[in-house]
Amino acid sequence: MKYLSTLLFLFCLTASAYAQQGVLKGVIVNRDRKPVEFANIAIPALHTGATANQQGAFNIKNITPGTYDIKISMVGYQSVTIRKTIAAAQTTLLNISLEDDLSKLNEVVVTGVSRATAVRKNPIPIAVIGKREMNMNVNNNIIDAIIKGVPGVSAVTTGPNISKPFIRGLGYNRVLTLFDGVRQEGQQWGDEHGIEIDQYGISRAEVVKGPASLTYGSDALAGVINMIPDIPELTPGKLQGSFLADYHSNNGMVGTSLGLAYSRNDWKYVFRGTAKAAHNYRNKVDGYVYGTAFREYNLTGLARVDKAWGHSQFGATLYDNTQEIPDGSRDSLTRRFTKQVNEEDDDIKNRLLVPDDALRSYTINPLHQHIQHYRFYNHTRRNLGKGDINAMIGVQQSIRREYNHPQMVEQPGLYVVLNTLNYDVRYNLPAINGLETTVGINGMYQSNKSKNGTNFPIPDYNLFDIGGFVFAKKSFGKVDVSGGIRYDSRSIRWNDFYVGPNKQNGFEQHVSLPDTAGAHLQFPRFSHRYTGISGSLGATWNISERILVKANIARGYRAPNITEIGSNGLDPGAHIVYLGNRGFKPEFSLQEDIGIQAWLPDADISVELFNNNIENYIYQAKLYDNTGNPVVIVPGNATYKYQQSAAQLYGAEVTVNLHPRSIAWLAMNNSIAYTQGRNRNAEMIRQHGDAARYLPFIPPTHIRSELKATTQRNHGVFSKTYVRVEADVIAGQPHFYGVDDTETYTPGYTLINAGTGSSIVGKNGKTICEIFLQLDNIWNVAYQANMNRLKYFEYYSSSPNGRLGIYNMGRNFSAKVIVPF
Repeated sequence: MKYLSTLLFLFCLTASAYAQQGVLKGVIVNRDRKPVEFANIAIPALHTGATANQQGAFNIKNITPGTYDIKISMVGYQSVTIRKTIAAAQTTLLNISLEDDLSKLNEVVVTGVSRATAVRKNPIPIAVIGKREMNMNVNNNIIDAIIKGVPGVSAVTTGPNISKPFIRGLGYNRVLTLFDGVRQEGQQWGDEHGIEIDQYGISRAEVVKGPASLTYGSDALAGVINMIPDIPELTPGKLQGSFLADYHSNNGMVGTSLGLAYSRNDWKYVFRGTAKAAHNYRNKVDGYVYGTAFREYNLTGLARVDKAWGHSQFGATLYDNTQEIPDGSRDSLTRRFTKQVNEEDDDIKNRLLVPDDALRSYTINPLHQHIQHYRFYNHTRRNLGKGDINAMIGVQQSIRREYNHPQMVEQPGLYVVLNTLNYDVRYNLPAINGLETTVGINGMYQSNKSKNGTNFPIPDYNLFDIGGFVFAKKSFGKVDVSGGIRYDSRSIRWNDFYVGPNKQNGFEQHVSLPDTAGAHLQFPRFSHRYTGISGSLGATWNISERILVKANIARGYRAPNITEIGSNGLDPGAHIVYLGNRGFKPEFSLQEDIGIQAWLPDADISVELFNNNIENYIYQAKLYDNTGNPVVIVPGNATYKYQQSAAQLYGAEVTVNLHPRSIAWLAMNNSIAYTQGRNRNAEMIRQHGDAARYLPFIPPTHIRSELKATTQRNHGVFSKTYVRVEADVIAGQPHFYGVDDTETYTPGYTLINAGTGSSIVGKNGKTICEIFLQLDNIWNVAYQANMNRLKYFEYYSSSPNGRLGIYNMGRNFSAKVIVPF
């Protein structure tokens, strides 16, 4: 009886608790009062929601009583957000009529601004790419997916899995990449590894084009890419998830990813595990490109609690990538790839041929890099009256090893460990007469240490970064004005760094005082503090609901990075000896943006113009001796020294998307991105002429045109089915940095791609799975992108087929299947 009484008590307690929960139900229709099938109804604060059935009806149970913003969205319609109070033990009715979509600008983002802001109200150029669009742009990594969806974004690549983002011709430490608002800290200065983020776990990416130093400080001179993890809408007490499988025919890439999510009471838990593997990619000129295979693993865990006082979210990620290092060595006659097998007496033009089975093997070859990245962070928002305070703290560790010793394969050539502590606190003050103000402080502490390596391109260093800002925005009728100012301070220092012989393996090693006999001082001690003031001011004129004009002027700031001021050694993965310059000053940019955007009944039009003048622009140039011969410090590797001068970048992005109402199933999306980068160093231009007139790594004019047909209703089990054909037209690049043949002319090319996809739904309207099929480079065009580093991996001045360097990927068929449960 005692146990029975206890059980009855618990049952009654549970029943009472559920009885106190509220219910939200209703119907979603369009302007013609027809039901909107499969519309999404979400309560973002609770991370819960529902999908309307074929009659447009929905029912959300077990809602904690309170007042919430409820968002109703559906492709092709304007999103609606309504504030509703959910009472205990009652059913709240919500019947909504959706209007046809006039604009994609009503989506709320937080990147590059201080508090949640609708894009249409922000004068800073911002683009948003969602999960479904990224899924349709099937790619080997997340950056390539973003590039296809956002004009003005490009990437320097080293094979299919290594893409470093550029925004309007600026990259490396000038583009700040974020994961869930936490700045990504690895070795961004390196060419030869990509962004340490799971591409399958991202729900959307937000791109700021232009200086965003106001909110984030140094390293956001070109802009920001914020990748937001996927937290699905959840039904309390029910385990939900999805399984993804991805295959690419060209390099045999196989990707799998399992996501799980669970909600109980006020807590939500999200977990994702991903594995990817690929052998070497191929094209019709080079065949299989040796040294481009990779293997990657990712784990992500998130936990979030929502309370009346606000919310708190914890996140942890683990990234592990084993990536081969290509060097482009070949046989001079057959042009077959060769491999290094000897440490001493290695004749790069007389190596062993790579056997065919090794070219198609998933086994990673002994000369590779191994990159691990670990991150743990917390975001907390606490409501303070009509204002709120937001705090973030994160710790991350990046471990980078590069193995380049063929006769001692377990000995890394480069082995560095970077530890970073990130912090951010900002207070959104209560609005006063419509004026919204935010004050904040953020920065980081960093420590880099060399471990058991044999090459030391940079010293061990400590860095402390801090900056404070104030930001305000206010609407004056149809004009939204926003702007602010920021002050930054960055201190960096290192002690004397000695390198001496390692008697155990015959290479060099890092040695410390007092045991420096026979060693040489590779990095004399250094200590410096960089400061900068940045800011922005802009306005958006809402001429009408459909047409707006934006203008913004911003001053950006970037302190020199560690390689630019401190490097003095070989980076094995890049095959370059870098030499820094301790006298560099911070970069400052002044960028003007103006744009007009129109969302007409049958077309979306966007025109964005920019002009960016940079003081103390830092770039690298090949080093020559007094006789005009290239300086060779390490045989088989080029030597580059960083330079500094004035620079100017200007250009435009134009987008015209046609969606005629009379042919609702058809859309034609078109964009063009144009960027020019000019070197303003008059003395260098006088010495080298046109070869020095332009900046390195400037993307050529890029035109993308897509014809897409999408079904407007279900056909049996198939929903949201689409078919598309795409043309990527990349112009030739005659404007390149040609001093010392650092870059050469790149011919233009056109790639034709095609794809199809569909959701498969059950009788209840729930999605059973999503399928995406794509065929890229249908005609198997042989081409070299001007921002592909492999273009310059060549050791001969001529070849039998007249082709020099390595070409990009050839034809590739990809298939992706996502199964939710």
